[in-house]
Amino acid sequence: MQEDFLRPINPEDEIPFICLYDKNCPNLCCIDPNQCMTPYDIIRLKNHFGMSSSSFLAKYTMQHIGPESGLPMVTLKPDDFEKKACPFLTDKGCGVYEDRPGSCRLYPLARGVSRSRETGEIREFYALIEEPHCRGINQKSGITVKEWIDRQEISKFNELNDLLMEIIGMKNVYMPGQADENFRRRFFMVCYDIDSFRANIRLKNILGDFALKVSPEMLKKAETDDEILLRIGLDWLKDTFFMQVNI
Repeated sequence: MQEDFLRPINPEDEIPFICLYDKNCPNLCCIDPNQCMTPYDIIRLKNHFGMSSSSFLAKYTMQHIGPESGLPMVTLKPDDFEKKACPFLTDKGCGVYEDRPGSCRLYPLARGVSRSRETGEIREFYALIEEPHCRGINQKSGITVKEWIDRQEISKFNELNDLLMEIIGMKNVYMPGQADENFRRRFFMVCYDIDSFRANIRLKNILGDFALKVSPEMLKKAETDDEILLRIGLDWLKDTFFMQVNI
């Protein structure tokens, strides 16, 4: 995304955008999106299709190592590498609309966050993505940025992504460069291959002593609840990370 297309916008400002997907929209925002997937995106989509996380990852995604974090990241695999279209794009628009990724829900906004080292408080800020191909930009909507965000039901996506970004931020500060192989495997399993994480807890007790820090009720719920399991996993990664760098 070119920075020229980004314009800062306040939550109280009117969002100059109306999605025209039902008015012969060319869906160019779904072409070559270079879509990075968050852990909660994966959970919503693999459950949408009734697939295991391993099967979903193999069919719909590609894996990379983040150039700055040195940690695994996942992007959507185009349905057609020549056309570079999102694999979930259909003739009628988004085929997974109710479980679409967080960045799709937020479009045409981009969200950034900063965290206070003293209080841990998160401050968020937004920018409007003014891509020339989008015919919905500069349409008078009559609603504020905050109202738009609320309507997209994005809060859960943001909350869980902020927990992930806290770990990545710690890693970049205290252990810059490539993470060791063991931590990378754990990171990928927790953040993307959540069903394998659950199986490893059940079969190999990989949480070890950390399991004592989690209530039995939460561990029981995590046997079937992916969101709770993800939260436990992110706490486990943080605990593992602290032990590694001895902060």
